[in-house]
Formats: sequence, C-alpha cells, structure tokens
Amino acid sequence: MKKRNRITSISAGVAFGLTAALTSASAMANSLIEEITIVGAQRVEPETVRTYLTFQEGDNYSSRQLNRSLKKLFATGLFADVTFKREGTNLVINVIENPVINRIAFEGNRKLDDPTLDSEVTLRPRVIYTRTRVQQDVERILTLYRRSGRFAATIEPKVIQLDQNRVDLVFEIEEGDPTGVEKIRVVGNKEYSDSKLLDVVRTRESRWYNFLTADDNYDPDRINYDKELLRRFYLSRGFADFKVTSAVAELSPSREEFFITYTIDEGPRYEIRSVNIENSLEGLQDESLEGVSDIEVGDWYNADEVDDSVEDLIDNVGFQGFPFVKVSPQVDKDTENKQIDLTFNINEGPRVFVERININGNFRTLDKVVRREFQLVEGDALNAAKLKRSKKRINNLNFFENVQVAQSPGSAPDQKIIDVTVEEKSTGSLSVGAGFSTEDGPMVEFGISEANLLGKGQNLSLSANIAAEKTSYNLAFTEPYFLDRELAAGFDLYKTTQEKQDSSSYDVSSLGFALRASYPFSDHMTQAWSYKLDETTIENVASDASSLIKSQEGEEMTSSISHALTYDNRDSRVAPTEGYRLRVSNTVAGLGGTVYYLRNQVTASYYYPLEDQWILSTKGRIGHIVGLGEDVKVQNRYFLGGSTLRGFEDSGVGPRDSSTSDSLGGEYIVNGSTELRFPLGLPNEYQISGVAFSDYGTLTELNPTDSKTIDNSALRASVGLGLSWVSPMGPIGIDWAFPVLEEDHDKTENFRFTFGTRF
Repeated sequence: MKKRNRITSISAGVAFGLTAALTSASAMANSLIEEITIVGAQRVEPETVRTYLTFQEGDNYSSRQLNRSLKKLFATGLFADVTFKREGTNLVINVIENPVINRIAFEGNRKLDDPTLDSEVTLRPRVIYTRTRVQQDVERILTLYRRSGRFAATIEPKVIQLDQNRVDLVFEIEEGDPTGVEKIRVVGNKEYSDSKLLDVVRTRESRWYNFLTADDNYDPDRINYDKELLRRFYLSRGFADFKVTSAVAELSPSREEFFITYTIDEGPRYEIRSVNIENSLEGLQDESLEGVSDIEVGDWYNADEVDDSVEDLIDNVGFQGFPFVKVSPQVDKDTENKQIDLTFNINEGPRVFVERININGNFRTLDKVVRREFQLVEGDALNAAKLKRSKKRINNLNFFENVQVAQSPGSAPDQKIIDVTVEEKSTGSLSVGAGFSTEDGPMVEFGISEANLLGKGQNLSLSANIAAEKTSYNLAFTEPYFLDRELAAGFDLYKTTQEKQDSSSYDVSSLGFALRASYPFSDHMTQAWSYKLDETTIENVASDASSLIKSQEGEEMTSSISHALTYDNRDSRVAPTEGYRLRVSNTVAGLGGTVYYLRNQVTASYYYPLEDQWILSTKGRIGHIVGLGEDVKVQNRYFLGGSTLRGFEDSGVGPRDSSTSDSLGGEYIVNGSTELRFPLGLPNEYQISGVAFSDYGTLTELNPTDSKTIDNSALRASVGLGLSWVSPMGPIGIDWAFPVLEEDHDKTENFRFTFGTRF
C-alpha cells in the first residue's frame, strides 16, 4: 500500500506540473517569444534542453508546441520536473534534474546473492535515477524470487540523498519463506490413480522429508514441464488422444502455499492394428527395412517407440547411401474399434547441409569438448537422427544443467546453422562420509573430484576409504579424448590393506598403478585395454592358519595386461530398467614380475520392466583362472559369498581347510542372481523399494591341495527379501537371505545391513 500511495503522489505531482505549465502556456498564446532562458540545469547543458523544444526564439507562443516540448523533456528521463514561466516576452524554463545513482546495494537477501540480483537489475552506478526504472527493477527482482519459489517476498526501494545531486539506491528485501505446494489434485483421470500420476510429475507436495529438494516449491516453469511429463506418460501407454485441458495454480490468502489442479482428458487407449512402411526412394529395397522397427501388431500405441523407430529407419536408410531422407509417421485412428494403423512414409528429404555449428553458454568448458560429441561436422548432410544423438551425447557428459539444440537458416537455402546453447553446472565435488557395512565394518570416507578439469572434459579424483577391515586410497585421472581421438585414456594409483583374519587367517596389502584405455566400436560396444603393476603382500598369517595359507606368506610382484569387450544397450548405467550388458575379459600376468596366470571371465546382466517400477533383472558370471607354470596365488583366486552370494558369509563358499576353516579361494567360479525390484506403495519421495531375490553359484578347483582340503563343486543357492532406501542420510540396504542349497562346511549369514552417509 505504501508503494501504491507513493506512485500515486508522483503521478499527481507530474500532472499538476503539466496542468500549470499548460495553463500558463494558454495565457501566452499568440505572443512572440523573444528570449528563452534555461534555469536549473547542472549536468545537462542548456543547449541540450533547447534541442528537445519544438519552438525557438522568434516563434509565437502555442499551447500545442509547449505541450509537445514538455512531453519530450519528461520522456528523456533526465528531469524530475519541468515548468514554463513567462516574464514579459521572455520564456523561462525551470528544470529539476533527476539525480545520478552513486551506488546500488541490496539488504536482507540471503537466498539470492548480490551478483545474482545485480545481474537482473537494469540500473547501474552513474546512471540517471528515475522512479519508473526503479519500479521496473523491483518487478524484475520479485520475478527472480518467484522463480525460486518465494512468492511472499517484498522489496522496498530506499533512496539516500547525497551531495552534487547524487543518490544511493538500496533495495530492502524481505525474502519470506519458500512458497510450498500444499496440495496437487488431478481431475479427469480414470485409468491411473492420483498417486500414480503424482509420481509422474516433478512437482511435489510440501512434506517434512522433502527438505533436501526444491521440487515442493511452486515454480510456474515446472508446471509446464509437468504437463509435458503427463503427456509423455499417457502417449507412451496407448492414449493417443490424451491432453491436459488446464493446469491451475491457486495461491492461498496467506501467500504461503499453492494449490495445483491438473485437469486432463485421457481419451481411449489404442492398440496397434498394423505397421507398414511406404518407401518412395528409388534403389532402396523394401526387404532391407524389415525388422528395423520393434513395434508389433497387438502392442499398445507408444509414442516413444514411434520416435525410436523413426530414428532407426533414418539410420538404416542413411547407412544404405541415402543421406537425405525424411521419415514421417502417419497415425490413422479407428476410434470405434480403438485401433491404430501406423505407417512410416519414407521420402527423399530436402538437400540440406550443415554450414556452421555454434556453441554458446560454455564460459568454462572449451568449445571442442562440446563439439567433439557431435556426430555431424560442417559440410555434412543434415541428419535429424544424428542431431538428436549428438544432443544426447552432450547431455551424457553431465557438465551442463540444460542443453538446447536449434537450427537457423544459413547463407543459402540448402544451408543450416546449428546453434547449441548450454547452461553449465558445477562438476566438482567434495564428499565426506561415514557408515557401516557388514562386509567392511565401520568406515569413514573422503573424496574430492573434478569431472571437467580446466574445462577440458578431463576427470581427476582422489579418494580415501578407511574401514575397520579394509582401507583404500586411490588417485585416478582420465582423458576422454586422448590425442584428440575418441580414445579414453587414464591411470590409477592405489594402495589397499584388508584384514581377512576371520575368513582366511591373514592380512593382505597392495600397492600399484594401472594404465588404461578404451574406445567405442559402435554406440553400444566398447573395447578396453589396461596394464597393471602391483606389489601384494600376504602378512600377519596366524600361527594356526592353514599350511596352504602359510606357504603364500610374503611379497609378490604382478605385471599384467587385461583386455575387455563390452556390449551395453541398457537405458541407464546408473539405474537400468531395460536392456542388457555383456562383457568378456581376459587377463595375462607374467610380463615381468613373479606371478604368472591367465584369467578369463564372462559377465552378463539383463533388465526387463514388467510394469512401471517393477523391474526384473538377472545377472551372471563365469570365471576361470589357471596358473602358467605355477600354482595360482591365494590373492589372485576367486572368493564367493557376502554381497556376491547373499545368505552366506564373505568367502563363505568354496574350497576350505577342514581343520582351520580357512577359506582358500577357488580357480573356477559360476554365480548369478535373479532379482525383482518393486514399489511398496509409498510416495516416490521416500525412495524406498522392495527387493525379492535368489542368488546361486559355486566355487571350486584348487591347486595345490592336501588331505585337509574340502573342495565341493555342488551348487549353492539362497532366496531372500530386501529393502533399499535412498535416505537423506545416504543409501541404506537391508537383506534377509536364507540358504536353500548348502554344504556342511559352508558359513552362512542370514542378515546383511549396509549404511552410508554423505554431508
């Protein structure tokens, strides 16, 4: 109310000045102006004032000309007031100049710092002060606070008068509390419940457990994003006519929370009746397009699968020598039978080339770091599928908060300019942690890393993990484009010590380094090589340890080279829900050093979504190690149990000394797990899921052996249930497992608990 009254008084004052001036002008009409005198000008030259007048000395008085002159003088923003006064045939123009801003300050702002606010306001020191521009800047700052979820924020501009007609401008800010979301309602949904749809949108209702996220603060931009998320959700499940008819956000009278209502129209659910490909390209065989699309008759319509099929068809046709191609999906709906006839029309596309690629917004990241992720270069034929994959590759760098790729006309009709706009985010991290695991006991952790070192895309990390039974230190560096090629190269320096007294009556420590390199064969296949030099010491062997353990005491130097071939088409490497991963690896030791062996291993995993958030997965491993001219050392053997075979202790399965119960390790291993991850009916904000699993495997073969060695290759298996919680304090896991196939000498364990925290 104070602001409104002040603005009203200002307007009234200006109006009064204009009225008085025009009244005086009316009295002077049709009189000759012999002299014009400028009074009150300090910074502004009198001649500058004259340039804004629409009349000159020698002209007759005219109320119209005086009115126009007044408006032009006020429009300059240089003057707080202007009056005309007649003294005989002399016209006196009295001006009061607006002050100059000496300094701009912000008070009361804690959530938004001074540089952020300063970048938003338009006024600057040494700029003319005007009330209009101040009010505009107040609105700009308020908009900034509203975007950050603070709709209760108030701003009071204060002016401090200084000498020489200067002022200090102070924005006094009362930020207020974040404006939360009290309730989210969905109207019109029949197929899916409110709770299901609330899991789809990003905005969350304000609850105590959301203190680590800002998603429960109202953000109008996020509401638009939520509308798109709802649309994608329904279109990927067969609802081809779905639309969000309205999204209304109502602010409570207290201005402390919002009530959001989404009104939707689901429409009918369609299934695919037919899938056809119409090809109009000469020389392209229709048979070569069979099987490219994964969409089958009888499937529910899925807009995401349609987009994927378009991309796959463009790639397939492009590889066959047709770079300029346009694939248009045609969706014909039979609303009566709720079926869709889907046709992909393949036509020759416009002959358009990439003239230039512009990178914008990367203040720290070098241009080439972004540019090398492009699958297009200047001069290439413009390919929509490659452009889409290029954007995905840039996003996968995880260097940017937002990535936008747009096209603009080039210098010729067949030329396009690609504009890439990125918004950088922090890529460095400092972590300190504490926790407990059944395997390693109490632990503390320290880590520092930078994923975009010096803006070159390089990764540098230093970590230390100190636990009751295992301590490790590691320094790692990776250059993702070594020698400016798509070759990731790096090194590791490490030192580890592990107490294995409970399972094998000895301690082991390792000190070494590794050199590694990997490169892609295709979008999903990668080949990797590494060299490792490692000094391992078996020490603190118990006096009553197995004789086979005692014979291994001392230091060994391992010089080894490894090779791995990996095929990975999972939808996510962090939390996969669909796809599979297959890895074949080989390691040869004996290129120097004192250890000689050959290790071959195959691992595989497969993920299949049964329903939303119901993920069935299976994993398996087959490994074999054989000594080259000597027996395999204990530190190089396989061990099975604990996290690799739940229901059994660490190293609880495999060859064992019958008199000491020491685990001796094995040279041949087969193990796997089948797991079903499912929701528990709790809100997604809790991030708690249930797990049902069955683990199985065996570990056998040991050389040398003695009369006390127990080596049974029988299959072991367990079943169990678990809970997984990504808590505010860190990840927590609880597993209850029960062996269903075991041997008398195995060591079992029914309960496993892991806890870690970062702060």
